Amino acid sequence: MKLTDGEKLIVLMLTDLYEKLGIEGEIQPDFIKSAIFNDHLWAVPWKYSGIPFERSDDPPVVREVVDILDMWSFIEHAYSELTDEQKEKLAKDAAPFGENPRFQGFDGNNESEHMSTAMFLVNELERFQEFQGRSFNCHCPSIDGHRRMLSAFEPIRATLHAGPLSLGQLTKILRERMHPSRREA
Repeated sequence: MKLTDGEKLIVLMLTDLYEKLGIEGEIQPDFIKSAIFNDHLWAVPWKYSGIPFERSDDPPVVREVVDILDMWSFIEHAYSELTDEQKEKLAKDAAPFGENPRFQGFDGNNESEHMSTAMFLVNELERFQEFQGRSFNCHCPSIDGHRRMLSAFEPIRATLHAGPLSLGQLTKILRERMHPSRREA
């Protein structure tokens, strides 16, 4: 979805009118304002899928963040299903990232578009609710690690029909988080 600057102003003025007049409709003015102010207009067709908007591709960052959140959903679920013995093995085999792996977010200074997109997906679109209430700012570069993990996860995802990731799959994905130059030979 694209709006000109003038259209954005008109839409924002209409949302103010909706609120001032107490109009209750299917369109949520707060959501529309948030989508405009946060530059997430791609989210309007997601929220209102019943409206026949002109077809357009989501920005690449949206697809990447959705893939990363999906991967971390699988990781966290699989970890929750492990036995204590398996958790100890994972902590050792995927050190330092195998102990209680949790999605920490993105670097707020250098990966703010990814962080903002993740926050919008979770908090405004109510997707990936398992991440609700998290800060999404890990305060250090993370996107390269997420991308390496995704490269290991993508072939595995195609084989996941029922049940969580195996311990071996989980180990393989989490090991990719470490930069290759820091791995032991």
